[in-house]
Amino acid sequence: MHNVDSVTLELIKGAIQSARQEMQALIDRTAMSPFIREKKDYFTAIFDAQGNLVSSTNLPMAGNLIDCILEQYPAHTMQDGDLYWYNDPYASRGAVSHMPDMVFVAPVFHQGKPFAFAEAWGHLWDIGGMMPGSISPDATETFQEGILMPPVRIYSAGQLNEEVFRVFTRNSRFPEIVKGDLKAILAACRLGKKRMEEIVDRFGLEPTGDAFEFMMEQSRSALAQAIEAKVPDGVYSFRDFLDSDAVTDDSYAVHLSLAKRNGKVTLDFTETDDQAKGAVNFIMDASVPKFMLGLYLTLDEPGIQMNAGFMRAVEEVKTRKGSLVDPVYPAPLGMRSHTMIRVNSSLFGALAQATGGQASAASSCYVIYYLSSFDRATGQYQLCIEGLAVGFGARTTADGIDAVYYVAQKNYPVEFAEMEFGVQIEGYRMHTDSGGPGRFRGGCGIVRDVRVIADEAVIGLRLDNVKYPAWGVNGGHAGRSGRVVVNPGTPDEYEIKPLSDRNKLKRGDLVRIATSGGGGWGSPLDRPMEQVRDDVLDGFISAASARDDYGVVLSADGIDIDHDATATLRQSMAGPTGMFHRAGFFDAPPPAKAAG
Repeated sequence: MHNVDSVTLELIKGAIQSARQEMQALIDRTAMSPFIREKKDYFTAIFDAQGNLVSSTNLPMAGNLIDCILEQYPAHTMQDGDLYWYNDPYASRGAVSHMPDMVFVAPVFHQGKPFAFAEAWGHLWDIGGMMPGSISPDATETFQEGILMPPVRIYSAGQLNEEVFRVFTRNSRFPEIVKGDLKAILAACRLGKKRMEEIVDRFGLEPTGDAFEFMMEQSRSALAQAIEAKVPDGVYSFRDFLDSDAVTDDSYAVHLSLAKRNGKVTLDFTETDDQAKGAVNFIMDASVPKFMLGLYLTLDEPGIQMNAGFMRAVEEVKTRKGSLVDPVYPAPLGMRSHTMIRVNSSLFGALAQATGGQASAASSCYVIYYLSSFDRATGQYQLCIEGLAVGFGARTTADGIDAVYYVAQKNYPVEFAEMEFGVQIEGYRMHTDSGGPGRFRGGCGIVRDVRVIADEAVIGLRLDNVKYPAWGVNGGHAGRSGRVVVNPGTPDEYEIKPLSDRNKLKRGDLVRIATSGGGGWGSPLDRPMEQVRDDVLDGFISAASARDDYGVVLSADGIDIDHDATATLRQSMAGPTGMFHRAGFFDAPPPAKAAG
């Protein structure tokens, strides 16, 4: 680096972070679709001239977002005012992992040459495909999931390519919503470009370039030191399972072997199962598990960002072509998060072995339902796509987070859902007993009661961790499963397959969706009695669970603890455990797949 003082480097770092956060604020305030505006399903980032990630939203997404653009449009062919667009997971080699996520990139120029890129993406409401919302559990090829956009130049020297814009929006069932979202994301890229130009004008090109490298080296060094301090040399293997791919009842395993030797780390996924028939396939760029490892091991390091530094700190990621994490075109990809979550839990499982249980328990995969309805009186179709919260895994020092959808994303407020989607939300509460028992309890899922008020409707569901609940660790128990029931407690009650589509509903039907909880950490018999009682009073666990899982005996009103009875019960419940728990204790790798 050049002779730039540390104060200036930190000032530039702060200015870059501020620019990126301003891009997020613009999307948040101007997008039209609920998925972006309310649920916050978007991402912003700044890259250097070579396409290295410098600063981004802390989501463990891919870091190779610029590569496919530079291959199609070399830097020397770019002009000031250009803006690029794509959503093709195969053409981008997993830079975008499913098609509703639209990526936009603006090169930032100084003295006629690009020195950085401002990038933003957002999840669009509908881009065509076999079902409204574009993601269907019934999909068997990517052509059923909407329109594929390879890298294109949507703006050339400031001029919009109207033809490409019109062709794309014509393929959506909700073109006006899509147009609004596209314009919001495009505007965010232009804003990021402007702010980065201002940073260079203020600090100079060389100091800004030095700040890029400084930020990446900070992250690389932090992760390398964390690996050396926390992960002993050795090989640690773990596999976790998806319930099914929705098209079949087959379960699929993500298998990871984490090897550390002489300070070098390899993440080997080659034993992962073959790609699925259904849409749970995940084109995993090597940066994704590196980012997951980096975010977890440096979470207590203030000022460390997810960027290309994490990628440099991990030696190699291995995958196998034709597997669940490296599928062959045109395998469907819409529900790739179900596999991505298992990549994360497999990584945590390997770390748990390496550290003697000092790693978080598994989290459940977030839940989405797609409710398409038709009202004969108005002749209008409506689409409700709602992401529902689950329980996250318990941490080594704290309970798992209750009722969270995904990192930095939100649930719809009840009032908004009723106003926007033509449904009636009659219940919204914690899913009692769904969090895995432990010294630190797994996070609880939620229960959402949705009443159909249109004449007819069809619902698609993505609820996982039913057959394979989120595992507990270091003596903690697994989380408890969710389920979907129509008209509960009535003669018309029936259950819906948790990963399915095109389930027919009628006016007045009540759909109850109970989501799964996270795994627990540490023995539940070590949880302080007062915390168990408080959990009962707060509705996180039942009095029966307090007694059967935690060995805590309460009075009939749940307020007073019978200390003598609790001590006797806990002593009788003590017994051998294992490193992991799911339907019983085990040591890694987990037992073979469940039948069916």
